[in-house]
Amino acid sequence: MALLEIQDVTSGYGDVQILWGSTMSLERGKLTCLVGGNGVGKTTLLRTVMGLIRPWGGTVTFDGQDVSKLPAYTKAEMGLVLVPEGRQLFTDMTVYENLEMGATNQHSRPNFRKNLDRVYEMFPRLKERSGQKSGTLSGGEQQMLAVARGIMADPTILIIDELSLGLAPVLVLQLFDSLKLLRSEGITLLLVEQNVQLALAISDYGYVLAEGKIELEGPARKLIKDKHVRAAYLGL
Repeated sequence: MALLEIQDVTSGYGDVQILWGSTMSLERGKLTCLVGGNGVGKTTLLRTVMGLIRPWGGTVTFDGQDVSKLPAYTKAEMGLVLVPEGRQLFTDMTVYENLEMGATNQHSRPNFRKNLDRVYEMFPRLKERSGQKSGTLSGGEQQMLAVARGIMADPTILIIDELSLGLAPVLVLQLFDSLKLLRSEGITLLLVEQNVQLALAISDYGYVLAEGKIELEGPARKLIKDKHVRAAYLGL
């Protein structure tokens, strides 16, 4: 059984429907990517899965339990953690204080020191700037901090929305390397990303979302060779 099952989920905002029966699953310990163009519903799907938006229909099952209608804070306590688009850091707080805010659920607090050492080893720049206000960091450093704050929550599933947005290529590669390291440690990952080629290159499995529905899915290595994906998303 998959660790996370999203089955025929419909959702939207007010009277505007965005998702039209989206279905996907995350296998334990794997890195799965969800790709697609702007405005197709990727972030809406994440918000619905996390409980920030209530689904209109369908189910979300986490580790065998129906969590479709649970609030976001309950899902976070269960180990379902989101690194949101736009980072959403506490900009007047230091790097260290932001990392502390990541470790607020019951199962992450006892592991605070271990996880702090872990993220400082993964992102040495954050250790160097631990006393610096996060709002003064560069864009790449802020994205590192957003990912590190998610790791501090000791996630079972870490969901990352638009990891590479607005970042220099060298920082993008560093952040993508961190995802491969997390996967090697057994964390289940869902990456939502506009950089389709890079996302598929590091993922085990991929889904292509178009107009609120999953249009294609399959092993990432197979999708990256798919003629439709190459033409529509890779410009090849």
